[in-house]
Amino acid sequence: MHPIEVLERYWNHTSFRPFQEEIITSVLERDDTFALLPTGGGKSICFQIPALIQDGICIVVSPLVALMKDQVNTLKVKGIKAIALTSGISYKDLDTQLDNCIYGNYKFLYLSPERLQQTLVQERIQQMKVNLIAVDEAHCISQWGNDFRPAYKNISILREMHPHVNCIALTATAKHNVVEDIVENLDFINPKIYKASFARPNIAYNVKHTDDKLFQLEHLLTTYSGSSIVYVRNRRATTDIHNFLTAKGFSSTFYHGGITNKEKQDRLHQWTNGQKEIMVATTAFGMGIDKANVKTVIHFNLPESLESYYQEAGRAGRNGELAHAIILKQHIDEDRLRSQFLSTLPSVAFVKTVYNRLCNYFQISYGEGENTLHQFDFKSFCSHYKLKASITYNALLLLDRNAIITLTQHFNFRTKIQFITTNAVLFKYLETHKDLNILTKVLLRTYGGIFDYETKVNLGLVTKKANLPEQQAITQLQRLEKDEVISLQMANTDSEITFLKPREDAITINPIAKTIEQQHMLKHQQIESVLHYIQNDSVCRSLQLLLYFGEKSNKTCGKCSVCIAKASKTANTSTAPVSLQIIKQLETQALSSRQLLQLISCSEQALLKSISELIELRKIELTPANTYILHDK
Repeated sequence: MHPIEVLERYWNHTSFRPFQEEIITSVLERDDTFALLPTGGGKSICFQIPALIQDGICIVVSPLVALMKDQVNTLKVKGIKAIALTSGISYKDLDTQLDNCIYGNYKFLYLSPERLQQTLVQERIQQMKVNLIAVDEAHCISQWGNDFRPAYKNISILREMHPHVNCIALTATAKHNVVEDIVENLDFINPKIYKASFARPNIAYNVKHTDDKLFQLEHLLTTYSGSSIVYVRNRRATTDIHNFLTAKGFSSTFYHGGITNKEKQDRLHQWTNGQKEIMVATTAFGMGIDKANVKTVIHFNLPESLESYYQEAGRAGRNGELAHAIILKQHIDEDRLRSQFLSTLPSVAFVKTVYNRLCNYFQISYGEGENTLHQFDFKSFCSHYKLKASITYNALLLLDRNAIITLTQHFNFRTKIQFITTNAVLFKYLETHKDLNILTKVLLRTYGGIFDYETKVNLGLVTKKANLPEQQAITQLQRLEKDEVISLQMANTDSEITFLKPREDAITINPIAKTIEQQHMLKHQQIESVLHYIQNDSVCRSLQLLLYFGEKSNKTCGKCSVCIAKASKTANTSTAPVSLQIIKQLETQALSSRQLLQLISCSEQALLKSISELIELRKIELTPANTYILHDK
């Protein structure tokens, strides 16, 4: 079958995007292939179509569990057999799924680089008829790449197991030295390298300096109406800004890693299908989502790297129409960025301390602990050892990324409850314990099978429905358990930790010490690059991004905030100065600075500077209502 026929059959498209057909042809000719395509460039099709055309199964290595699940679900909907080996599956299920890949005519096996290290997985992959090795997010293999994961270095074992199978590496962001690193580490032979330009000529990049981000956000979403994403730093901000926008009459929803899978699917569906116009989200949102008509992407906080910013901003304008990518910046944001991402980088010594205390916390003896799973209460751990939460969390992430531990966060970990008495006995009990009536009835009405089997209960939902403080609800549940009305298994942990190596204290950490220090240096460079980008108001923003990724061009975009400001200065001979525009607007009515900003074409800084000068010259004055009027002469 020809690639275009496969594209039309499964994806309902009749033509390829730039570079896709050339990359697919290279893979089908069994060449090692490197594909650097920007966000929205259609990377997955580049390995999925060749795998479908050829006999056998494609092994896809990816670090992103959510993206693996999304791609597997999408393939299944198309009638294509695919499996993802994610964390949390039992040994028996793993064994069964690997057998399915050998004997069940499956076309895709998705797995993490850490999963690839398991002996059972390696043994079964050797028995599979592999037609292609695909390495997604390939920049993770390079120590100079964004999100370096040492486990990616072990992917080369696939090439040893199947030496005659070619490999395709895919990424959206990689500098020249990262590309070289990827090619070397994956043992490519005479690779075909395809690099799409990083230029997105239809995106207008803008850095908006403001002291009132919420006002600017409202103003921008009103000005650029249409499908939008507002990226924020944390979960609380998603709900706060969503509530603000809803109160202002915008059609908004929110998304972060802590909501349930059903909520994620429902909200994604609402936004994708236009029922909700604005998605307020943490950066957990957007990976693998291909919505073509996103008009605006706004970063309410400074991004942590230009790599992540380019990917997130690139979710706008995939239909080729004019779109806007805007960063909102306050004067204190630069210090906040350094504080959040640099002051919380754990030293090698601190990582050793956290690892040692983690082992002590779970009473793991020297030389033991490998592959043991433990329920982990992060807050309790930090409190017990008097550790600062932010830097301790980053130390755990480093241990996870360097395959010392696996940290699995259960933001919706459920309490388990079962009623172990009869209906008649229960209602007789409630006659003499009336204070437990409301909580009990909420449990019965919310969870239908709670009498028949142990049921996972969302304690937050129950307390909300019962209108009880959480601690009071817990006390009542413990009383019901004590009186043998229910069986109760409290979920007092928020995470799970699996130790991947035996405890050897410093000896365990020493091999990754240089990697930790090198990654810290890279993070400093990334933060400084972001700060340079937002401070540079003299070079076209599109050209700044291209240069960062090693692509040279002299053609300015004409759309970004820098280009527009330069054009405005050039045209200033025919445009009235800002001060004269202010006076003209105030001739008929009193106006606030916000109202003037909407009426006058200038930056917020230029407006405030002109207002200050006009007040000094006694041309205008401020009223008690915080509006400006012409000075009464």
